[in-house]
Amino acid sequence: MINKAGLQVDSVLYEFMEKEVLPGANVESEFFWKGFSDLVHAFTPENRRLLHKRETLQQKIDDWHKHHDWQGERAAYEAFLEEIGYLEEKVDDFEIQTQNVDPEIARQAGPQLVVPVNNARYAINAANARWGSLYDALYGTDVISEDDGAEKGTSYNPKRGEQVIAYAKKFLDDAVPLEEGSHADVTRYFVENGKLIAETPRGKTGLKDQETFSGHQGSANHPTSVLLQHNDLHIDIRIDSSHPIGQTDQAGVKDVCMEAAVTTIMDCEDSVTAVDAEDKVLVYRNWLGLMKGTLSEQFMKGGKAINRTLSDDRFYTGRDGQDLRLKGRSLLLIRNVGHLMTNGMLLDRDGNEVPEGIADAVITSLIATHDLNGNQSRSNSEEGSIYIVKPKMHGSEEVTFSNLLFNAVEDLLKLERHTIKIGVMDEERRTSLNLKNCIHAVKNRIVFINTGFLDRTGDEMHTSMHAGAMIRKGEMKQSLWLNAYEKSNVDHGLSCGLPGKAQIGKGMWAMPDMMKDMMEQKTGHIQAGGNTAWVPSPTAAALHAIHYHQHGVKSIQQELRSHITNRLSDLLTIPLANQKWSQEEIEQELENNAQGLLGYVVRWVEHGVGCSKVPDIHDIGLMEDRATLRISSQHITNWLQHGVVTEQQVMQVLEKMAKVVDQQNAEDPNYQPMSKNYEDSIAFQAAKELIFEGTKQPSGYTEPILHKRRLEYKEKMLTIKK
Repeated sequence: MINKAGLQVDSVLYEFMEKEVLPGANVESEFFWKGFSDLVHAFTPENRRLLHKRETLQQKIDDWHKHHDWQGERAAYEAFLEEIGYLEEKVDDFEIQTQNVDPEIARQAGPQLVVPVNNARYAINAANARWGSLYDALYGTDVISEDDGAEKGTSYNPKRGEQVIAYAKKFLDDAVPLEEGSHADVTRYFVENGKLIAETPRGKTGLKDQETFSGHQGSANHPTSVLLQHNDLHIDIRIDSSHPIGQTDQAGVKDVCMEAAVTTIMDCEDSVTAVDAEDKVLVYRNWLGLMKGTLSEQFMKGGKAINRTLSDDRFYTGRDGQDLRLKGRSLLLIRNVGHLMTNGMLLDRDGNEVPEGIADAVITSLIATHDLNGNQSRSNSEEGSIYIVKPKMHGSEEVTFSNLLFNAVEDLLKLERHTIKIGVMDEERRTSLNLKNCIHAVKNRIVFINTGFLDRTGDEMHTSMHAGAMIRKGEMKQSLWLNAYEKSNVDHGLSCGLPGKAQIGKGMWAMPDMMKDMMEQKTGHIQAGGNTAWVPSPTAAALHAIHYHQHGVKSIQQELRSHITNRLSDLLTIPLANQKWSQEEIEQELENNAQGLLGYVVRWVEHGVGCSKVPDIHDIGLMEDRATLRISSQHITNWLQHGVVTEQQVMQVLEKMAKVVDQQNAEDPNYQPMSKNYEDSIAFQAAKELIFEGTKQPSGYTEPILHKRRLEYKEKMLTIKK
């Protein structure tokens, strides 16, 4: 450890900061470390106090449930929550005042990706997913059926290709229709007097709305690209009659390129496994590469070495004849960790680990100044803003703490006030119930609120752990509280003036192989008032973009303003079970939870993978992160607490499902079977601890156990190597 102004800094982190981050950041080294130390020692006591308040409130709620019947004492329950300060006194009506917000957040509604920033390849792919091939997305997924000879196969299938092209042309007809005929009839596109003209066998026609034409590439007579715009998203018709696909199209169209993931959250939190200085430096280094525009990754694909880099901007001739530039990359936000965890990469003057959220705020913001300072070859924010998504905050007091912390970071880095914007994740019960107050606490810097089913459900169960046995996990999505939660989030976003300044976000589609179902269901997120929603891949982003052309978010949000109502009573409806299950139903629920829990934990603890496609009990691949683990572990804990299952049952199911997970990972040469020796398997022991110590875990979070077990596993591997 290296002592800098009272901070003890791990040498790996110190060297990275001195050699890679501080040069070009316009902050002198000694000034930075002195200011960083002062900030840490000023904010750490309040961080600890807020965590202690969480524990105190939880203990009071636990005690209340142990002595009261919630079902028959609803009014008393609500009064009790007000009395202890869990329910806050509401602030007066207001509208947010956030300034200098990039259009990708303020104006454009579209898909949003969330990726672990410690994986450079994923990070680059996500950043480049601003633009995606609709042809590829359709061809490679189940949106196009494989029936009647339209199989994907190992080589190009013309019959499948015909269906892809027909689907895309129908989309163009719906989003950017011609005055007459269909895009499928077009034999040539060209530009004349600033207008797009389409030749068809019946003659020339134009767009029904010429305002949707934005520009072109190539010559006006024979463009290689036709750029259209609808609902603030672009569509790029790519033309090349010499291309294998273009040769089959009478207009030479080789692809329809969608403006898709307009924003991406680079994640330092739930989808990463960063437990020490070495891990955190990887997180920070990739973020630095993104902010400088230099991040690249080499890998082998099909026997060839591929070097992937960030996409350049796209240039067109606008319909006015002037040069038109469009960003080639998604606008990047960075999700810091919450207030709970500490990390041994930094120790305070008393030798205590520094709160990781404080460190993240300082270091990720410092790194982002490389974008603001113009050190990058490919810019991120053109409005001069830094975007930090802040998870797992409980109530407005904790949001206020983050606001003050960001003030101090701005002062340290000599940034103008509110340069750092905040995304408030509405994923904890105390925040949902007090969301208006939370938004008010950051009304000058907020750019994002969203809902997250899994974390929010995990906190719902932990907060009311002693109220009774919870309904089955699959029933949660139809529960009264959850529907109120989704609607209340939008209500508060609309009433606080987020449209035009900030995003109202919706959660993840977790099944990346089931795109047909996504296309049928995820439109609901837009109809519910969200102007962005999470998708699991660039392919999913290209497809989900279609929904934003089908539905005008602005008009939907305007209509929803007339339906804003007080949903507090529904939000406070605890999802308690009012039935007895058969032994078969109990076993089924237990196995489902245990299999998902083990499948995720073993990758986290022993492989250092925080987000991946994990097969469920039916071998359907689900994109999982720590939120999945929180709900699964807390659900089993709750049923244990209320005698629905016994410890013996849980152990039997854990051992049974460990064998299932072992089999699902049998092809991985680096995988170590849990069932070979349950006692020696660190992952299996972590899973046990998450369940049997579930009531003791702060807010039901999984991080403390996962971090401890991951460090244990890394130490074990280091010992073996020696």
